[in-house]
Amino acid sequence: MGFRTAPMSQGLSVAAPTAVERDALFTPEIRAQIDAWCAKYPAEWRQSATIPALHILQDANGGWLAQQQLDDLALYLGMPPIAVYEVASFYSMFDLAPVGRHKVCVCNSVSCLLGGSEGLIHHLEHKYGVGPGETTPDGKFTFKEVECLGACKDAPAVLIGRTYHEKVSPEALDKLIDGLE
Repeated sequence: MGFRTAPMSQGLSVAAPTAVERDALFTPEIRAQIDAWCAKYPAEWRQSATIPALHILQDANGGWLAQQQLDDLALYLGMPPIAVYEVASFYSMFDLAPVGRHKVCVCNSVSCLLGGSEGLIHHLEHKYGVGPGETTPDGKFTFKEVECLGACKDAPAVLIGRTYHEKVSPEALDKLIDGLE
């Protein structure tokens, strides 16, 4: 492939694909969404769009990120693949393996633990027969323990999809889950 070198803000450079090669990496719709985020930053800071681009790719792939998507994003943004892997593996909002149709994340920070999140986790384990990081056999739910959801004042907090719920009891959690398709 005929790659050019694209500078990165950290002084590193990586091979950047030509426009034709970039166009082959993602669908036009995905490229447009990623490009809209890239346009918010100076051209030499394209990698600043990594987190929103990962959200876009994860949404397009059924809620998880495949290694090929991470590699393609690195090429698309002109950055080392390891930099994309670091972001995708650091944040609990990204999944590197298939997940259920609904992701239920229970905060395990100190405030939420003191507020009862451990009881929520045990409740989910007992009711659904799967532990944190596992998906129900029907593929409907993936349960995760995550670090701070930023709702310490109203702990315990639960994130279902992209919706936050605070002061959640086991009964309230059951109602939330029962309302999902």
